[in-house]
Amino acid sequence: MNKKNGRIRYIMALGHFCSDFAQGALAAVLPFLIAAYHYNYTTAAVLVMVSNLVGSIIQPVFGHLADKIDRPHLMTLGIIMSGGGIAVMGLIHNYVGLCIAVVISGIGVAMFHPQGARTVNQYSTDENIGMSLGIFSFGGNAGFTLGPIFASAFVSLFGLGGTLVFFVPAFAFAVAMAVQYRGYTGAPEAGALSAQAETDALSTQAEAGALSPQAETDESVKQDAASGKLRDMPGAFAELCVLVTARSIVFAAMSTFLILYYTDIFGLQETTGSIFLSIFYGIAAIASLAGGKLADTLGHNKCLKISSAILFGSTAAFALSGNVLLSVLVLLPFGIGVSLGYSPMVTLGQKYLPNRVGLASGITLGFSVSIGGIVAPLLGKVGDLYSLTHVFYIVVAIAFVQLVIAFILPRR
Repeated sequence: MNKKNGRIRYIMALGHFCSDFAQGALAAVLPFLIAAYHYNYTTAAVLVMVSNLVGSIIQPVFGHLADKIDRPHLMTLGIIMSGGGIAVMGLIHNYVGLCIAVVISGIGVAMFHPQGARTVNQYSTDENIGMSLGIFSFGGNAGFTLGPIFASAFVSLFGLGGTLVFFVPAFAFAVAMAVQYRGYTGAPEAGALSAQAETDALSTQAEAGALSPQAETDESVKQDAASGKLRDMPGAFAELCVLVTARSIVFAAMSTFLILYYTDIFGLQETTGSIFLSIFYGIAAIASLAGGKLADTLGHNKCLKISSAILFGSTAAFALSGNVLLSVLVLLPFGIGVSLGYSPMVTLGQKYLPNRVGLASGITLGFSVSIGGIVAPLLGKVGDLYSLTHVFYIVVAIAFVQLVIAFILPRR
């Protein structure tokens, strides 16, 4: 990977930061909207659902288009829309207008993610794909970390109009993209760097006479990959989508209801709840970066098993904690469990559908991930009828589903 190619993954991480900076802010803005307009849990959660529903439908479409034609500048427009939709929320005083704003933001998110993940894949090799996607994932989780802090701080200081701050990171990404893609003539085919690296390595082994019968079989498979003929594994990809969906619901529940949990169950201030949510996102950001490196070392399947086991244990501990201190301490393993397997699951999706990398990225980053936001209103209804504690009991059961799937996923 040359210097210019190496720089691209950091620009994609910046874009991921900007996209999820806006997404993360939505949960922090909800308590202020509830206070200003007297919404209930279900009504507030519908805003999250609307944003994610748009992404779930549109993001695979953009992923499919990314496989056909490389459109890097579409990512710039997406980031402007994702940040702009959240930025104008504070200026809107009716519910329909708020829904339109989150739709615009959701479309922007859908425009960025598949192309961004595919671009990272294009400029990576098999030896560093995990780390590259880890950096990409870290950008997104860092955005989720800082989004609630900025939203809470600026809305507290300037009222709901403080959401206008979300135009700033979108502009920064637009400038970075304009500089990077000046004179752009086209990216390499997806996976081309990986295929070439595999071919070179296999040629060296063959010349040394070091290939065992099993290695020879692996060689034929890898040579198919080098020629772009490695077969897709739709069944395995479908299983992975179940895992990603479960993880999405857990993450969406945490993002949507954590602040409300601390304010309503423990009587804390919204700002304090936002700090705890940002702590959770910060831990998740570091875990996503570590997960990329760990996946390169241990393998993507094993990394998913580890992260799913940690997630199940921490969700159970959080739901049963019953006090503020213990619930805050549990945020450490909770954040690790929810994001350690993030880049491995995206990479596995691309490996299961090697001929449709953009589509795989669009589904794993879009449709399956957005399901969590779509389920959020149902969880909100449970909170309205019973309590937010019951919401997290459901989250424990969903985390168990993820754990089971992690142990039956086939290796690529």
